[in-house]
Amino acid sequence: MGLVLRSPAFEQGGWIPRKHTCDGANLSPALRWENPRDDARSFVLLCTDPDAPGGVFRHWAAYDIPADRRELAEGYGPESLGDGFEQAINDFGKPGYAGPCPPQGHGPHHYHFRLMVLPERTLPVAAGVTCAEVQAVAEQSVLEEFELVGLYER
Repeated sequence: MGLVLRSPAFEQGGWIPRKHTCDGANLSPALRWENPRDDARSFVLLCTDPDAPGGVFRHWAAYDIPADRRELAEGYGPESLGDGFEQAINDFGKPGYAGPCPPQGHGPHHYHFRLMVLPERTLPVAAGVTCAEVQAVAEQSVLEEFELVGLYER
């Protein structure tokens, strides 16, 4: 059995609760993973919306997550930076998590929480890096990945 990413907040393909969106408290959902490769040195966690009208919208990039970690608690947002890992600037222009916030009446959007296993402890990126930049650098060395997809509609 390989890498698995889950959330107690929603099932694979299920609806993301309002409290994890811009219509609620805008807090990241709790996320837990298991069975990473033995040679994992760090993790990167992305949250993207490929259904956004302007193309892929990046809601979150948490990176340099230590290899011995197996979860992120609920509640990471712009005010909760730190805690042993880094968070990039999202497409709202703020650091940290920013929850689903699709246009009204645009239909269901699919939010991809993508966990990547990396062979290095830290990504070679500068302070103030964007989610897109974290993704581009991480994809160059990803060893394994898993996506958990949730839905939200306004």
